[in-house]
Amino acid sequence: MIDTLLTRTPRDKMAPEWRGAYDTMHKLTGDATFVEVFAQRSDLLDLVMNKFYMTFFFAGKVAERYKQLARLKLSLLHGCLTCNKQNVPGALAAGFTQGQINALIAGDAGPFTDAERAVIRYAEQIALTNAAGKMTPELLRDLKAHFDEGQILELGTVMAIISGMGKLSFVLNVVEKEDYCPFASAAA
Repeated sequence: MIDTLLTRTPRDKMAPEWRGAYDTMHKLTGDATFVEVFAQRSDLLDLVMNKFYMTFFFAGKVAERYKQLARLKLSLLHGCLTCNKQNVPGALAAGFTQGQINALIAGDAGPFTDAERAVIRYAEQIALTNAAGKMTPELLRDLKAHFDEGQILELGTVMAIISGMGKLSFVLNVVEKEDYCPFASAAA
């Protein structure tokens, strides 16, 4: 069990609308600490789960497939085990193969399309582990070959929110970390 300092809301004490999120997270990851902690502020859990995910991640003007790829790349770079346990099934459901996921884990963008490789490179720039990340003319050119500027902004905003929530989750210790997670010792 994750050892957070914050108060957990037991499933039977949380608002009924969050029990499904608890069940899904527990089924995918074996732990629902994030939902248990954030359930004490239903408005914040609603902001993340409904307003962000339902309005921008699963909807929006960019196909969900690209967002699933970006989210998985970010969680791999950040070393969030809880996220990886959720994001691999999300990427599979979006149509990526296990072979592509294995390649992404190994740092190989070869089995992806040009558009997907541009998204992977964009995620590498936004990742918390890349303090010097930037939009280069080459990256912008490659993104613009497949996305308009509004979609590039949407992808970036989605990745920024995911990265920020990842960092908050590490600080609050509400997620499991991979052994290689660069934030593991900072949160300990």
